Amino acid sequence: MTLPIYQVDAFSNRPFAGNPAAVCPLTEWLPAETMQAIAAENNLAETAFFVSRPDGEFDLRWFTPAVEVELCGHATLASAHVLYRHLGFEGAEIVFHSKSGPLRVSQAEAGMLTLDFPARPPHLIQQHPDGLLDGLRATPLQLLAGPDLVCVFATEAEVRALKPDMAHLIKVEYRAVIATAPGSDGVDFVSRFFGPRVGVPEDPVTGSAHTTLVPYWAERLGKLHLHARQVSARSGDLWCELRGERVLMSGHAVTYLRGEIEV
Repeated sequence: MTLPIYQVDAFSNRPFAGNPAAVCPLTEWLPAETMQAIAAENNLAETAFFVSRPDGEFDLRWFTPAVEVELCGHATLASAHVLYRHLGFEGAEIVFHSKSGPLRVSQAEAGMLTLDFPARPPHLIQQHPDGLLDGLRATPLQLLAGPDLVCVFATEAEVRALKPDMAHLIKVEYRAVIATAPGSDGVDFVSRFFGPRVGVPEDPVTGSAHTTLVPYWAERLGKLHLHARQVSARSGDLWCELRGERVLMSGHAVTYLRGEIEV
């Protein structure tokens, strides 16, 4: 069987930055084991698969090299980019049905795409989970729990300087560990995302993390529109808005490759 595949750099307006995602449009679902094997072979943070529905909407699933996940931002952005840029989709918005409910993507200003995702606000916790301090090799000022563990630091420099020990960080019983701090030069906040438990030691730019970060920073900074930057080695920017129980995230995407795979 031959399948189309695209690789897209999401949350970047140029190649070799942002977060690379593989996208495989399907006419019907493959066995989950096959999709997981393709994702492991691609060895990217996420591989997205989507199938069109009779109503013109789409079903969407995401796989890391190790597991299927319930929500992924950058691979959703990449999937929408493929539909708009390469597959001739012309609607005002794309609706993806996922394990996290319906996700909408629309075209925005300056060639960006906007993701409409559910907000997942965190709550304050006091105790450091096992493995965290040895894993981060640093002590955060504050801990917040959501789907991921959010570690708040005082400065961007502290977040950039982190050199985690993944052998310890994998013991932290959350999907992932996020480090965040106030930003600079017009950026409201920065972050990094460590997910060794899901097979992604550090994710370059993580849309799903911002469903938790944006509610926190919106309340802390007293503003609903936020410019976020994920300060990984590849780096990427998101223009975000907290809108009630939804988080809007806008970003660029560029195609790196188009091809076929044989399975």
